[in-house]
Amino acid sequence: MARHPDMRFARPLLRLPIKFSADRLESEVNALPASAWTAHPQRFQGNSAVRLITAGGEPTDVIEGAMAPTPYLAQLPYVMQIMERIGSVWGRSRLMALAPGAEVPAHIDSHYYWRTHIRIHIPVVTNPGVLFTCGEETVHMEAGECWVFDSFLRHEVHNRGTETRVHLVIDTVGGGQLHDLIESAETGTRDSQFVEPSESPGTRLVFEQVNVPQIMSPWEIRCHVDFIMSNANSNPNLLPVKKRIERFIDEWAALWAQFGADEGATGAYGPLLAAARHDLLNLGADKVPLTNGISLQHIFDRLIVEAALRGATRPQARPAAAGSALRKAS
Repeated sequence: MARHPDMRFARPLLRLPIKFSADRLESEVNALPASAWTAHPQRFQGNSAVRLITAGGEPTDVIEGAMAPTPYLAQLPYVMQIMERIGSVWGRSRLMALAPGAEVPAHIDSHYYWRTHIRIHIPVVTNPGVLFTCGEETVHMEAGECWVFDSFLRHEVHNRGTETRVHLVIDTVGGGQLHDLIESAETGTRDSQFVEPSESPGTRLVFEQVNVPQIMSPWEIRCHVDFIMSNANSNPNLLPVKKRIERFIDEWAALWAQFGADEGATGAYGPLLAAARHDLLNLGADKVPLTNGISLQHIFDRLIVEAALRGATRPQARPAAAGSALRKAS
């Protein structure tokens, strides 16, 4: 199946041609102490997690900073073997549990982290009542399977069964054989491979050390803007908004030619962000819808305004309205 130019994958949900021992995974997870489990960062009822890879290996849910394993990962040798076999550079990763009757509410992942990462789901314990919906597609993921999905589409998970669902959820920017697995899943040109449990845990794991720019380059900004524009629906405000963004990129590139990523130059870059955001609001960028239903202003704020200057004082993005489906994913 050909990939639509505005979609990350050929389908909203994609099962990769690789499988793992659900029994071995379940036995390792069951051996973890009850104290390993912590509440969901946003306190979604019935959602809990075990932190496996975090910033600095600390008990935190932040998504910026050099990533390192927590002590719990060392207690899961087959999980480490799986990660080593896929061979990617690993970001924040967890075991995620969903109690009977619980849900992950419908949302869209619009944060910079999700623009740059792929989330891999490997069911450990599940039941037929667990359904994952992304875009217009709904699937039940079987234990031991390996899935990726397009998090820029609206997605949600429901556990309508009587057993707690547990997934291994590992985030990555890519690397290893992940690209080949995705390509094979899209084209159907590869039989599924099974990874037998080994007594030797994965010891050659690589963890991301850089995951946010100190100062975003104009080329990265251009990449994000092209992505935004490819997802923008027709709207009378779109042309003036696009022209203002083009001017912003040119001004940013001029500063980049002068200062580059010199952290001492944040005082020069900051006013450009503030002026661009102010003008885009006045031009009605918040009235320009993207194909997934969120506004152009919202995604510009998340991908560029909030991420272009790490640690600097940034113009405040407008928060989503109470009850909105545009929750910040964690």
